[in-house]
Amino acid sequence: MAGFFSQLKAGLTKTRQNFVDKVEQVFTGRKKIDEELFEELEEVLIRSDVGVNTSFELVERLRKEVKLRKVSEPSELTQILQELIAELLGEEVHLNFAQQGPSIILVVGVNGVGKTTTIGKLANQFKKDGKRVMMAAGDTFRAAAIDQLEIWGERCGVEVIKQREGADPAAVAYDAVQAAKSRNIDVVIVDTAGRLHNKVNLMEELRKVKRVIEREIPGAPHEVLLVLDATTGQNALQQAKLFQEVAGVTGIVLTKLDGTAKGGVVLGIQGETRIPVKFIGIGEGMDDLRPFVPCDFAEALFGRPEEEVL
Repeated sequence: MAGFFSQLKAGLTKTRQNFVDKVEQVFTGRKKIDEELFEELEEVLIRSDVGVNTSFELVERLRKEVKLRKVSEPSELTQILQELIAELLGEEVHLNFAQQGPSIILVVGVNGVGKTTTIGKLANQFKKDGKRVMMAAGDTFRAAAIDQLEIWGERCGVEVIKQREGADPAAVAYDAVQAAKSRNIDVVIVDTAGRLHNKVNLMEELRKVKRVIEREIPGAPHEVLLVLDATTGQNALQQAKLFQEVAGVTGIVLTKLDGTAKGGVVLGIQGETRIPVKFIGIGEGMDDLRPFVPCDFAEALFGRPEEEVL
């Protein structure tokens, strides 16, 4: 785990430079904690993709802690802010699996965020955990999406349920659920189309898919995971709000956190949607999609490369 922590810390280098270093610049070189400091901090947080409401909330919490702890030295504020960020991110939230029969995980998100890759990596991870896994190619609007999922199926040794391009996604979901029940599959991961240009169509399509799944397995889907690309910053936050309204999202997978300066968006997503981030991607490898551990993220964000990880 120490190896992954080091990888996470290295992956957050650009975000640290864009976010933490600028926050520390606000705190250093000042003799007192005053309103000007708080206003400057607020500005830095907003510019770091934390989101307006979350930035206001963090600064307000910091003001209260300063009074409560009777802090007078600006140099002490970095540690307090780190604690507040860890608090905002909350506890680690695990995936919800069915107690009996197949667990259905619906994966949503716009095209280009790494949705298919995320599904492949999740399938690989579940298989390593000893689960019997199946994938469903529910994005029938792009032949490339079906092909991509099949390539991942071959890599992981996982069966892919598919139909022709242009087929009804709900029919694919139905086939997958039936196959899973007859073959004692533990987890079915269902891909969906990522079209945003017509919200009404997207909403209706997802509702139909969910309706078909729930009719066959009451209480399913057990998870609706939204895949977001961290490099898009505030755009990812807007997508989270839209899909929350459309799809009833239960968890977020944040990809491409390594090498982006916009990792602060994790705070905005958590603060403004209250949807838990359940996985983060910090590399291209099969094992570089990991469960999101909030306290580790906060520690890695504020960590320094020269520090030794125990």
